Amino acid sequence: MKKTKLTLLVSIVMLLASCGSSTSNNDEYKTIKKDILRDKIAGGWAGKIIGVTYGAPTEFKAQGKIYEDPINWKPSDVKNSVWQDDIYVQLTFMETMDQFGMDAPAVKFHELFAKAGYQLWHANVQARKNYFDGIYPPQSGHPDYNIHADDIDFQIEADYIGFINPGMPRSASKIADKIGHIMNYGNGVYGGVFVAALYTEAYFENDIPKIIDRALLSLPNESDYAKIVRDVIILHKQYPSDWRKAWQELENKWRSVNICGAGTTFNIDATLNGAYIVMGLLYGEGDIDKTMEISTRCGQDSDCNPSNAVAVLGIIKGLSGFPPAYREAITSMKDSLFIHTSYSFTKAVDQCMKYAEELTVLNEGKADEKSLKIKIQEPVASPMEDAFPKVVLDKRVNIISNEKDGWELKGKWATTENKRAKYSNKAGDEVSFTFEGTGISIEGNWVKDGGMADVYLDGVLKNTVNCYYFYANQQHHGMNICHFFNLPYGKHTIKLVVKDQKHPDSEGNNIYITNALVFKTGDKLSENFKFSFQ
Repeated sequence: MKKTKLTLLVSIVMLLASCGSSTSNNDEYKTIKKDILRDKIAGGWAGKIIGVTYGAPTEFKAQGKIYEDPINWKPSDVKNSVWQDDIYVQLTFMETMDQFGMDAPAVKFHELFAKAGYQLWHANVQARKNYFDGIYPPQSGHPDYNIHADDIDFQIEADYIGFINPGMPRSASKIADKIGHIMNYGNGVYGGVFVAALYTEAYFENDIPKIIDRALLSLPNESDYAKIVRDVIILHKQYPSDWRKAWQELENKWRSVNICGAGTTFNIDATLNGAYIVMGLLYGEGDIDKTMEISTRCGQDSDCNPSNAVAVLGIIKGLSGFPPAYREAITSMKDSLFIHTSYSFTKAVDQCMKYAEELTVLNEGKADEKSLKIKIQEPVASPMEDAFPKVVLDKRVNIISNEKDGWELKGKWATTENKRAKYSNKAGDEVSFTFEGTGISIEGNWVKDGGMADVYLDGVLKNTVNCYYFYANQQHHGMNICHFFNLPYGKHTIKLVVKDQKHPDSEGNNIYITNALVFKTGDKLSENFKFSFQ
């Protein structure tokens, strides 16, 4: 009798242990049928396409204010997405994987991106120019070589990374770290990490606040990007039915965090625009049209932000969950090629399916004909980076209207016909600017007759800048041509000396100068702003 009881007890213990092991094992994996996965990937791409075309007519028409004009959009407008950089840049990165594998070095992704025939702006165009100037990742996105390091660029082109990593935020972050540093650094990279993480979580979670909370775990807690997302969460709780009040509180606190557009109302920083993605998601409450409208009306880069927000809903709902008119519109353009790529909507979905399966297996999951068994990953925060720690604008000094305010010209400097720049093409001519602060940016033109100049800081030769640029029929005016930060506070002089050398393709030796931006050390947030309800 005692032996029977002992045997029974041992059996029960073993059964419980077995059940516990099985449960633990099941908790580590989630299974998704391939037809459902395809529908979700298609929904993600559809959300990108619908959102970007919805917001396109409003882009940067509301700077530091809410966009209140009518938004005139119809589903058939999705055909215009083939010209959108939100789509075509990341498709080049997918083409790189197609040709050279997912493990291709960052410089190979940089190369195909730089040599693609489409136009680029901000961090992307600086990264392209860096490639042709011999500056490769991660330096190509580093703030020493790219003043746009915190800009939105990677945030709007990291979607595919999330799409191909269902339930695998660590895998997504690893890819994002490599690609994001081609054109960005710090908060600029975190924008792409966060967006990709939103998608990875949305495959197996429908609750939007939970998706956002989980995606935050992929960011360093002390980063400005994590802080502003947490602020939106706080504001949503305080004003659950009034996004405009939340928007104003956010604007009051964060509007000055902006290096690229410092001193203007133009803000292409990833942090503020990323907050508008979260605003749309929280206040949109899962409704596609409401989410899209709120993210758009928040302003600034108001085609990119609804594009990312609706893509999250696309992953949650799948393409089958979109309104019939939206599905029909996507179907009508599904085989159209995005400019300067070999990709269509259909091919993007097909290739994302392929890479999702490969990454599932690489990350200890399994795949069969009908489903993927994905080993779920706990998020890990990216390493902390701060591109411009405690850097705030002190003043902007135009060389035309404020020529005597710190500027000194030596040689034959002339004024352009539009009276926006001073220029010289004579070797040895100098332009210098004396300032008091901890940072300086000199702006000028990248043009097809641009020349080269040696740059001196406090009498020491620092580098040589090349102002030639003519690619994809683009030239750029009012661009940063050299900058220095983290200087000891005090009086400094920056000087550019025109050289007799130029790029072989340049039509001239002209150096064009427009502005000097002086920076100092301070609190980036607006006067240590506190929310009105705190």
